[in-house]
Amino acid sequence: MGGKRILMVVGDFVEDYETMVPFQALRMVGHRVDAVCPGKTAGQSVRTAIHDFEGDQTYSEKPGHNFVLNASFADIAPETYDALVVPGGRAPEYLRLNEAVLALVRHFAAAGKPIAAICHGPQLLAAAGVLAGRKVSAYPACAPEVTLAGGVYADIPVDAAITDGNLVTAPAWPAHPAWLEQFLAVLGTKIVHG
Repeated sequence: MGGKRILMVVGDFVEDYETMVPFQALRMVGHRVDAVCPGKTAGQSVRTAIHDFEGDQTYSEKPGHNFVLNASFADIAPETYDALVVPGGRAPEYLRLNEAVLALVRHFAAAGKPIAAICHGPQLLAAAGVLAGRKVSAYPACAPEVTLAGGVYADIPVDAAITDGNLVTAPAWPAHPAWLEQFLAVLGTKIVHG
């Protein structure tokens, strides 16, 4: 299938579904996905959180699975990867304070490589300064950050996604089917039904 090398940057309290589902789905279709976290090595894990929509003003949060990293942040070379995935949850909130992570995001944006971000993931893209002029979806509470970073916030249904060039974004995990379908299209992944 000639899979791509995809880098997924995560941190503690990353959203469980937004990490597990794309990690497994992208691998299922033949891509190599390396999940990394600053300060951690392959074999270590990050704690995830499950965010749910239960009728409150915002999402609820419950403990998720421990997600085992399969690569070491200190060992990655961004130029060897074809694409970047940024899951949501609370992790982007503090990942955006790490200059090495911001440099990584800037590399993918400057090189025009595919980037997929979901939920709070665009917080990291905003902090890296790569959203100017881009149409971007995110969890609605992140809309001001998208706008302040020069992006155009796309207020779309929670189960929808939007593609702007090499950038694929969505508001939350209910958008997985649309988000992954659009990301696979940007990657050039062909799925043939027999």
